Amino acid sequence: MYIMKNIKLLFVLMFLLTSQVFLSCNNKADYANVEEMVEAAQSNIAAISVEEVKQKIDSMEMFNLIDVRERTEFNYGYIPSAINIPRGSLEFKIANNKYWENEGLYLPAKDEEFILCCKKGSRSALAAESLKKLGYKNVKYIKGGFKKWELSYPLMQEKNLEEESHQQVEEVGGC
Repeated sequence: MYIMKNIKLLFVLMFLLTSQVFLSCNNKADYANVEEMVEAAQSNIAAISVEEVKQKIDSMEMFNLIDVRERTEFNYGYIPSAINIPRGSLEFKIANNKYWENEGLYLPAKDEEFILCCKKGSRSALAAESLKKLGYKNVKYIKGGFKKWELSYPLMQEKNLEEESHQQVEEVGGC
């Protein structure tokens, strides 16, 4: 009888421990709003200043600078050497060899340094969090985003307005 009690107790303890493990693995958070979600992402991802990015560019250090803004935002101004992969397609293109070949670049390895940029630092933090979940080890976002870059280095940016002028305007009706 004593052995049966011990076996039952052992099963109960094992059940409690395994259920605790499963519950702790499912650490999905519910956020009250998008600002809270961005704040959580920014607390989990390393930030880099525009001064540090400029220093890396000036010293010709090797890193992948990815601008996750939409193409139209990107074309009106971007940090030199940035590659535009909008946040909505980043996870699909980042490991796609054909995409990188079409860009005339090599497929970056998951252990290379990735610095992500957006307008103010929110989308890039969320995108960086996604890359971390995909196994990319060295991912940062630019604190303050392109706006901070533009204020700090107004003459050090590139534009692609030629592409914008050739965009076909879609008619949506109305007056």
